[in-house]
Amino acid sequence: MTNYILDATRLPPSEMAYIIDPEQPVLSHGRNMRAEEGMVVHDHPRGQLLWSEEGILRVSGEETVWVVSSTHALWIPGGITHQVSSETETKIRNLYIDPFYPVRKHEKNIAMLTMTPLMQEIILRLTEQKNPLTEQRVKHLGLVAIDELDILERSDVYIHSGKDPRLQRLVSYMVQHPQHNLSLDDLSRLAGASVRTMERLFKAETGMTYRQWRSRFKLMNALGQLNGGESSTAVAHQLGYKSVSSFIHAFKMQFGFTPQAYAGRS
Repeated sequence: MTNYILDATRLPPSEMAYIIDPEQPVLSHGRNMRAEEGMVVHDHPRGQLLWSEEGILRVSGEETVWVVSSTHALWIPGGITHQVSSETETKIRNLYIDPFYPVRKHEKNIAMLTMTPLMQEIILRLTEQKNPLTEQRVKHLGLVAIDELDILERSDVYIHSGKDPRLQRLVSYMVQHPQHNLSLDDLSRLAGASVRTMERLFKAETGMTYRQWRSRFKLMNALGQLNGGESSTAVAHQLGYKSVSSFIHAFKMQFGFTPQAYAGRS
């Protein structure tokens, strides 16, 4: 798997993710990350619900990249290789589910989920350090978390990065430098291939043309900007849209709701 933030500081995963004990159905762990900090590529036996209370995360799987803000979380089944890196300063709050407990059995890969106020409050309580819960209360609340996790709505907001090393190099550069606006010709040279080859790889491995892929990537990054309080006008301008209305239309076509509606969820 490609390391998408190549020069980020690498942090180890939590030891909680490797404890196998059905008597502890849910273990929790919180950590703060600086902007452009990242974790080593890893997997673990416990399933993980990854949520950023504040800030924006980028998570990469074998062929996929997610941009995650506080309105959503990622469910990462046990044994799935992944990497986490921070776009901004973040407050990460994790729940680790023991493999004895079946969770979202129909999903075998990483899934982005829409958070509910109840799940947010459960995670905050389980990861609170000032007034820690007793072991019995942790177990009881953990079982409630498992029930809630099973019914969270899936949100298919992600982009494919493909398998070909040249395509992954190009995607890696764009994820590391989301504000850069290089042409496909320049990006292809960085990836070590011709423009025609890269266009073919995008279509074959992501199911999108380069222009479609880049548009989706820009809109995914807009989620983080809107979540941070920026206006639709400011985001549209930063992303290079000719008008605010064209940005709103593209956003709604991609995600099914307007930027204003998304900001209202934050």
